[in-house]
Amino acid sequence: MEGGRSPDLQLQQLPFATGSVPWLAHEDSFSYRENLIGALLAIFGHLVTSIALNLQKYSHIRLTGSKDPRAYFKTKTWWCGVFLLLLGELGVFASYAFAPLSLIVPLSAVSVIASAIIGIIFIKEKWKPKDFLRRYVLSFVGCGLAIVGTYLLITFGPNSHETMTGDNITKHLVSWPFLLYMLLEIILFCLLLYFYKERNANYIAVILLLVALLGSMTVVTVKAVAGMIVVSIRGNLQLDYPIFYIMFVCMVATASFQATFLTQASQLYDSSQIASIGYILSTTVAITAGATFYLDFMDEDVLHICMFALGCLIAFLGVFLITRNRKRPIPFEPYISMDAMPGMQNMHDKGIAVQPDLKTSFSYGALENNDSISEIYAPATLPIVQEQHGSKGVSAPPYRVLEHSKKE
Repeated sequence: MEGGRSPDLQLQQLPFATGSVPWLAHEDSFSYRENLIGALLAIFGHLVTSIALNLQKYSHIRLTGSKDPRAYFKTKTWWCGVFLLLLGELGVFASYAFAPLSLIVPLSAVSVIASAIIGIIFIKEKWKPKDFLRRYVLSFVGCGLAIVGTYLLITFGPNSHETMTGDNITKHLVSWPFLLYMLLEIILFCLLLYFYKERNANYIAVILLLVALLGSMTVVTVKAVAGMIVVSIRGNLQLDYPIFYIMFVCMVATASFQATFLTQASQLYDSSQIASIGYILSTTVAITAGATFYLDFMDEDVLHICMFALGCLIAFLGVFLITRNRKRPIPFEPYISMDAMPGMQNMHDKGIAVQPDLKTSFSYGALENNDSISEIYAPATLPIVQEQHGSKGVSAPPYRVLEHSKKE
């Protein structure tokens, strides 16, 4: 005997112990493989989607000024963008069936990285190396940080895998953590909607938080629908469960309202602000919803959770730096310069001004308050005809033009 145990007992326990290690290793390798497949599908989908949107934008730019407003329907570039857009969205949709929701959602930073790189590659202006680095240094740093964050997300992402059957989804749907989360989300959504509609609180944080709350429900239902479809393809039919169609309707409805609020936000704020703030809010709320509904971090240790959170923060910072460097469009109102017209004289003599010169204003008819060149900005006047009273043989004009002073 050694240590109070008999050799026979030790020999009996040895096969069970040695047999359990390969089983655990097989389960871990399966989880990692599923995560890798889902992550690669998500990265592929976001990359292809970004390329598709840029192709469609390129097609619209080429047809600027065309008399036919739908001329882009006849171009191969636009239809190629449509095909790639559908392919990319299909890849993102399928990724939810393999990897946890909390892992797939932050990978949308890939689309921001791809858009930044495509914008730099297809730039038409010629820059000197020093000017190029000074202008795009934030984009390079942001892309590097976003790539590092993406690597940490994939490496330390949750490994919770559950077969998406109708029974499992129904069990999660009626669990008390998710019901409590839904109650808080509904209350918060109603408060934000009240302030947005009734109090005219058109702040970007309010609108994008509404989008994020709807988006969290969208990704929850997307994972359920995609998972049940994949399980059905593998032989275990799940399409006869009512929960599948409930999730499908919720997915379409939340996605539609989400697109509506995004459209309203795009009319009020710059796209770079929407991209950065929307990514941060949507990712945070979606990860919270995934951790509550699917219990993504239930069996994870503290180290993996902290490293995953660090990867999210680094990705947030990278996306913020990328979008911060984008040029904001400057609105320009065209004007017609009377001086530039052939055969038109510059009428600035004796206070008879027709069109102000172009100084620092870019809007038509905008005048500067500059007393040093007051004759340029004198109001337009007509030639003065003095009305002669009592003179015979001279007919008076049917109207009288009064001379306007500068004070008037």
